[in-house]
Amino acid sequence: MTRLLVHVEGQTEEEFVNEVLAPHLYNFGFTWVAARLVGGPRARKRRGGICGWPIVRTEVAKHLSDDTNAFATTIVDYYALPKSGVNGWPGRDTCEHLAVPQQAQHIVDALAADFSARHGEHLAGRFIPFIAMHEFEGLLFSHPDRMAQGMGLSALSGSFQNIRGSFATPEHINDSPITAPSKRILDLVPGYQKVLHGNLAAIEVSLPTMRSECEVFASWLSRLEALQNA
Repeated sequence: MTRLLVHVEGQTEEEFVNEVLAPHLYNFGFTWVAARLVGGPRARKRRGGICGWPIVRTEVAKHLSDDTNAFATTIVDYYALPKSGVNGWPGRDTCEHLAVPQQAQHIVDALAADFSARHGEHLAGRFIPFIAMHEFEGLLFSHPDRMAQGMGLSALSGSFQNIRGSFATPEHINDSPITAPSKRILDLVPGYQKVLHGNLAAIEVSLPTMRSECEVFASWLSRLEALQNA
């Protein structure tokens, strides 16, 4: 019996877990897959998004301590991830010189090391952190045509394709306040609703397509699929 709790930063990721990721993992022997927003409403409001790492680390550790046969993972965006100070995420301020896949791996390794140092390997062995490069919406650009169709905006297929064509992979679509994937979508779709449109597009694009286009995402998904044999 393999159980997985996914600690997420927002409702978009929560719906993605429930509607897309969980059904897929049930085919790999999982008996329970669920998402949980990290931090209370106050903590999320103060940060304007993802909580500081100490809050997330504590919540993951509590879950793993309470359910000794479960695994835990995260879905958080590289974009706007706290870099330093009391809320900083390990590795975030020392990876910007690296290539995109190595940036994600650098942070994941730093998170795992910090978690192990704080809570011990007996818990750390069941924690599989994931950092979305550069943002959850980047995954949607794995198939611009299906992305547009899923949103009910087929006329924007060419515009989405032009964005995708400017980068090596969807995970390379960059992370400034102006050019992050969600900001690019908002420029084209002023009424873009992340939870609704994002997940309709994710369902249409499909996990296999995201996996084929996104190296960081593919590596994480493969690790999750293998947990039933862990």
